[in-house]
Amino acid sequence: MSTIEDATTAPASVTAGHAPSGAARTAYHRLARLRPRYRWWTVLLTGLLGIAFYLVVLLLLIVPVVIGSILNTEWGVELSVLLSTMQFFDLDRPWLLVALVLPLILMIPPLLLASRIVQGRGVGLLSSVVGRLRLAWLGKTLLLALAVFAAYFAALLGWSAVTGDAVVPDFSHPGLGVMVLLVLLLIPFQAAAEEYVFRGYLMQLVGGWLRHPAFAILLPVPLFVLGHGYDVWGAASVGVFAVVAGWLTWRTGGLEAAIALHIVNNVLIFLFGSVGLVDANATSGGPVDLVASTAAMVVFALLADRWARGQGVVRTAPPSIASARHGGARGTHSLPPTLHG
Repeated sequence: MSTIEDATTAPASVTAGHAPSGAARTAYHRLARLRPRYRWWTVLLTGLLGIAFYLVVLLLLIVPVVIGSILNTEWGVELSVLLSTMQFFDLDRPWLLVALVLPLILMIPPLLLASRIVQGRGVGLLSSVVGRLRLAWLGKTLLLALAVFAAYFAALLGWSAVTGDAVVPDFSHPGLGVMVLLVLLLIPFQAAAEEYVFRGYLMQLVGGWLRHPAFAILLPVPLFVLGHGYDVWGAASVGVFAVVAGWLTWRTGGLEAAIALHIVNNVLIFLFGSVGLVDANATSGGPVDLVASTAAMVVFALLADRWARGQGVVRTAPPSIASARHGGARGTHSLPPTLHG
């Protein structure tokens, strides 16, 4: 197991009382080193075992669908649509959205199970430095993200109207209600799942090996970008999102702010897409889009960081947190980037 001197020199915790004065504290990206079975290879093994579990889950999901498609001609037609389309947001086929996000949501149980098996107690440290998802802080950052991105989309749509584009919502589609319900129920878990994998697992994987937070923030970015099939401008926006979300996770000591940013961005894109105000299937952008989205994300990140300091949000963990929480697994919230998909 890691010794205390492995702790990083991240921002000092705002709240006191968890450890003796002067005791070294550990930043989020180094938390894997506090797990009871930590070795240099255990986090990597967690990922490999998690992938194996995930493939089993996918097989359990896919095999019945394939069998049903063989037995039912109508299912077969729909399956061929799924396999041939890149337009997963379709009011006429809301199940396509389910097919897009459900496999992402299902990444979480395999990751948490593999983490518990390989690394032992303390699974909650994937959520934050206090060993659980801080729901009150998550709620506050959701409200902040909603305010920032409401202003962002208002400016975006206002500019479109000024430049001559039609900005008229269409509420007439009969599938609108079903799509809105699916978006509100599924997208928060999809966004959270990606944060647990890319800002949770991968940051702690890199942080177990490399002390400086820049490595943990930046090295997972290419994998996140490759997971989204966008053009160069869209990919750049995804990359900026990954950097901002990683920085927020390190600065605030947990995934909550990054999850909030991801949820609000994705939900608003899909809700506006439901009424035709934006193209929720868009995979391309431009320099103006990149600058505008970057500005919104940076504003949110700076405000969230300042608010965290003002609210006394714990940013680092005492060395004893894993044992003090008796594993932290009880505090783990199994929730299953800007950018949908």
